[in-house]
Amino acid sequence: MKNTLNEKIRAGRNQTLTLTESEKSVLSERLLIHNSARILTEEEIINKTIIGNLFTTIDLIPKGIADLIIIDPPYNLTKDFHGFTFKSSGSNEYIEYLRSWFPKVVSILKPEGTLYLCGDWKCTAALQQVMEENLIVLNRITWQREKGRGASNNWKNCMEDIWFGVKDPKNYYFDVDSVKTKRKVLAPYKVNGKPKDWEETESGNFRITYPSNFWDDISIPYWSMPENTDHPTQKPEKLIAKLILASCPKGGIVFDPFLGSGTSSVVAKKLGRNYIGIEMNLEYALWAEKRLQNADTDTSIQGYIDDVFWERNTLSIQKKRSKIRLDIKK
Repeated sequence: MKNTLNEKIRAGRNQTLTLTESEKSVLSERLLIHNSARILTEEEIINKTIIGNLFTTIDLIPKGIADLIIIDPPYNLTKDFHGFTFKSSGSNEYIEYLRSWFPKVVSILKPEGTLYLCGDWKCTAALQQVMEENLIVLNRITWQREKGRGASNNWKNCMEDIWFGVKDPKNYYFDVDSVKTKRKVLAPYKVNGKPKDWEETESGNFRITYPSNFWDDISIPYWSMPENTDHPTQKPEKLIAKLILASCPKGGIVFDPFLGSGTSSVVAKKLGRNYIGIEMNLEYALWAEKRLQNADTDTSIQGYIDDVFWERNTLSIQKKRSKIRLDIKK
């Protein structure tokens, strides 16, 4: 089949991922294709991308093995995923769609595990309802998705939600120290001539702050970023990094049943976690494998430098520190 996606004419500085036919052939060998009804073992699926439809594959995954599940399902919108079109429906129909697979995905979670479920304004009420039927909801994260088309008769849509739920609210993993943010101090306050709750550096004044449930420091992948692919709803690595660092211990397992172009698996690998992903689109799965291959030599995550999440307006400082870090590695 002719690959029109990778035959686009791109600018010289465009870093969007592309694959040659020879790369596809090699990368396809890394995918897990399982055509029998036999339940797979954890050893067979660890750090693997499984090709298959969620409805026929989820029953083959061992129960209770994932420390963290990240779900980015089709929103209740009509969207073309390069050959597969998800069609919008009424609210009740969409809820029934979620119910048809969500409890089975939850069964893959460990008793002390965590699940994050992504959505937009149109489907977020349905997501909350189905989450509360199966888990204890602890919070709703809203993040600013700065891209989006303007509208002449409505507010521009530039926000998305992530529902945060657990099986046991008294026993779950959450490492708040790993997801603190480094922010510029605009009005530095001193006590006895010394900074109070902030750091004075040659690059500026900064404060390490606790994370809130509103994230305005996320950049959507675009053509000049190495993580960018042609996937229509790709999530940023920085976004997923926050979820993984907060809710999955090192060496734990991150499971994504709608893997897409592989962001959850790629970030898990970069951060020293294991991964399992399910994806029905072969092209997307191959993109994921290429990104996983690239992560063997490049573990950088845009906006996450020196184990700290930086604001968008500190990009020049991030680049400088990143270059120093790479030079040291060499």
